[in-house]
Amino acid sequence: MKVTVESSKSIKPDYGGHRPVAPPFTANVVPLSVFDKANLDTQVSVIYAFHPPAPPNGVLEAGLARALVEYREFAGRLARDADGSRRAILLNDAGSRFVEATAGVALGSVMPLRPTPAALSLHPSGGDELMLVQATRFACGSLVVGLTVHHTVADGRGFCNFILAWGQATRGAPIDPAPVHDRPSFFAPRSPPKIEHEHRVVEFKPYDARKDDDAGGGDDDEEVVVVERVHFSAERIAKLKAQASAGARYSTVQCVLACLWRCVTRARGLEGRDATALLIGVDGRGRMSPPVPDGYTGNVVLWARPTATARELVDMPLRRAAELIRRAVARVDDAYYRSFIDFACSGAVEEERLVPTADAADMVLSPNVEVNSWVRLPFYDLDLGGGRPFLFMPSYVPVEGVVFLVASFVGGSSVDAYVSLFRQDKDAFMNCCTSDLSKL
Repeated sequence: MKVTVESSKSIKPDYGGHRPVAPPFTANVVPLSVFDKANLDTQVSVIYAFHPPAPPNGVLEAGLARALVEYREFAGRLARDADGSRRAILLNDAGSRFVEATAGVALGSVMPLRPTPAALSLHPSGGDELMLVQATRFACGSLVVGLTVHHTVADGRGFCNFILAWGQATRGAPIDPAPVHDRPSFFAPRSPPKIEHEHRVVEFKPYDARKDDDAGGGDDDEEVVVVERVHFSAERIAKLKAQASAGARYSTVQCVLACLWRCVTRARGLEGRDATALLIGVDGRGRMSPPVPDGYTGNVVLWARPTATARELVDMPLRRAAELIRRAVARVDDAYYRSFIDFACSGAVEEERLVPTADAADMVLSPNVEVNSWVRLPFYDLDLGGGRPFLFMPSYVPVEGVVFLVASFVGGSSVDAYVSLFRQDKDAFMNCCTSDLSKL
């Protein structure tokens, strides 16, 4: 599949009749919150596919320009605040990148799309823009839209809200939920602080100068990372739940993650005493008290870390793994979020030269597994004027041990898991995932 870029332009907010005179945004900055700074300092990309007919690119650009009026962070740039001491989002209306591209084949000839290196040609990346969009037109009239956002600006919920707002603005519909931009006021530390949990080994770690020395070295013999899509049909999910339900009821995500965590661990061939953690991103919007509004645009994610030795994990029944996951997620409550805020604002991070454990430079996560669950996020509600997409998926992420969970394009209550792992572990992993449930 050859994708040809036809044009690339910057789309700025279109204030139109909203404001008679655009204010001097160049001096306006939004300081990053403690949650923004603790998350991955990298770009995240997703891919949509739409059946024809699709609206012309001019309509998509106009809708994007209107959405950026409400989501100005996405048209800004990462910078420093006035005294240069803190990273911030500069609200300068510099714009989002919009790329027009074509593919000289019918989309059906390359379906199903898979998160391979070829998928990188379907969305833009790089540059200093915080939001990038690519519209690729296929010979059959189908449209593939690739979107890239900088994770420092938004978590999965914030990213999804902006995507839906783009569709709403394109159709002339009201933007819902209304975006909430006031980052600092939601996460003020308590006085006196009350640090009740250990954050040095969970959200923060010691700075390692050796990583800077090794940057860009590369290894010609480096393992190849592949991404496998595992489909969990409604029937299979029901069987997983039935197997795990003795004495308790577990959610779809808990059961699917219990299965995947065990299968990845088996496929890696870890030593029995190796500890493995499942890092699960937990959205704090509804967990904090008072709740953070659904329309909050930034990051509100911390991580649950159920942990076991490799031998314990592969030997325990599925319900035990699901219980570890449930308990770990439940512990990330309001008290935990407040403890994190107090610690992150205490000065200890700066004094001890701590850095986030969420490190974009880590390309191999073994023996751990990192999970981004988007199952409950309404990504499929995007409508640019030609109807909802028939496919939504993450792009190729060559980081061993990363998992994305999304609602399946098959529909119903089925789930697709996109699992990144070394090529040499692929067969063992897929055999485990497709084996009889009694062997899990």
